[in-house]
Amino acid sequence: MNALMRFFSAIRTSLLWPMVRKEFIQLRRDPGTLGMILGIPAMQLLLFGFAVRTEVRHLATVVLDESRTPESRLLIETIVQTQNFDLVGHVTDRAAIEHAINGGEVRAALIIPPDFSRQLKRGEPGSAQIIVDAANPLASSAAISGAALVATILPSRLGVGPSATGPPLDLRVRPWYNPSGESTTFVIPGLVAVMLMMTFVVIMAGAIVREREVGTLEQLVVTPISKWALLLGKVVPFVIIAYLQMTNVLLLGWLVFGVPVRGSILLLYALAGVFILAVLGIGLMISTFAKSQAAAQQLAIGLIMPSILLSGFLFPREAMPAVAQWIGNLLPITYFLEIVRGILLKGTGMNELWRPTLLLLAFAVVTLAIAVRRFAKTVE
Repeated sequence: MNALMRFFSAIRTSLLWPMVRKEFIQLRRDPGTLGMILGIPAMQLLLFGFAVRTEVRHLATVVLDESRTPESRLLIETIVQTQNFDLVGHVTDRAAIEHAINGGEVRAALIIPPDFSRQLKRGEPGSAQIIVDAANPLASSAAISGAALVATILPSRLGVGPSATGPPLDLRVRPWYNPSGESTTFVIPGLVAVMLMMTFVVIMAGAIVREREVGTLEQLVVTPISKWALLLGKVVPFVIIAYLQMTNVLLLGWLVFGVPVRGSILLLYALAGVFILAVLGIGLMISTFAKSQAAAQQLAIGLIMPSILLSGFLFPREAMPAVAQWIGNLLPITYFLEIVRGILLKGTGMNELWRPTLLLLAFAVVTLAIAVRRFAKTVE
């Protein structure tokens, strides 16, 4: 304690003290910035501590039951009871399974063939199949562990023992899109979205504030251009840079890490433009609300962390509590991750991606409209 008191006494008597005192006085006059510096990390710690989970449960699952027997219904019931799968509906053919998984509506499908019950009654292994969207390797692991659990539980519930040709149940997991379970195949397409989000929210968040602080905002206002033209003039160069950054990440991912490109690159670039506008709109909106560059940076960083952790970029959203999933639904990156991974890894088209595209478009329109409205009030 005495050493600490001597340390503070030395600071108070040094030439450094006047500057330290001045900075504390400025922080006291700007309690909002100080509150964000201290409050945002605390709130994020609590939110992410509860939300971030790596163990995947409750995969949305559809069932194609071609057997329609008591034994097949017991298999479905056992699958659901593992809590690794959540039954969300039944389908009538395999094409419906592909459409549902490609569109992101479900993560897995259980296929029970017509002769499932007859196989069991003949003393043969009852065969069934689980198809899983393995673009996220964690989902594939959850399906495999769930299938192993079912293979252990179901025989005793059916009252059958091992057959002459093997175990009583042959439940196989077939991973789609990333059968080898490579994490880079899942992560690198998501990096396209994360890089755009991190770079341009931070840059645009300080755009208007910087002009105001250096005194050039008034000069821009008196020029003979509209406020829309002024803002678009700030946005357009960054749109071009964003596309260059995106191209760089995609090329490196393809050449170095072998990330597949199964869908239309033209469609990806077209839909990326909507996401880029939404991201720039968020940055501009923050810039019109913030009073200083420090406050703008804090707000931008406060948005980036949830965008990385709650959007499904690294951690499966199925494992998150409902509140965290709801917050993730309010982030535009959540929908662009669905688009970029769908196009690159699954080869999905506009028929499956229209919903996230419309939501991204809504984000872009709303954020840019708010930014323009706030900017008009700022310069008046």
